[in-house]
Amino acid sequence: QVQVVESGGGLVQPGGSLRLSCTVSGTDSTVSIAQWYRQCPGKQREFVASKTMTGLTDYIDSVQGRFTISIDNSKKTMYLQMNDLKPEDTAVYYCAAKLLFRETNYWGQGTQVTVSS
Repeated sequence: QVQVVESGGGLVQPGGSLRLSCTVSGTDSTVSIAQWYRQCPGKQREFVASKTMTGLTDYIDSVQGRFTISIDNSKKTMYLQMNDLKPEDTAVYYCAAKLLFRETNYWGQGTQVTVSS
């Protein structure tokens, strides 16, 4: 059974950095598309970033230049490096992995990121 486990959230001051990780287990399949989403209280979940196994990336405008998404398929782990964090980045962050030759998007459990002084 495929499982996706996130880690790396926490409390950070404005201007600080965090790296979120998301590890896929229970499969030998390659991560073909890595995605990160976030959800603020009272708001809908929004797309943050994605990266394909061929290297194509996409970012929401508000994080462009501050966040970097990456995939390490040797470890079946996806990362979201977040720099210059702002209070408006506070949210629960979710990763999602699409595996090669599979249609299902496998979701992590979510990790809280709080940016506050």
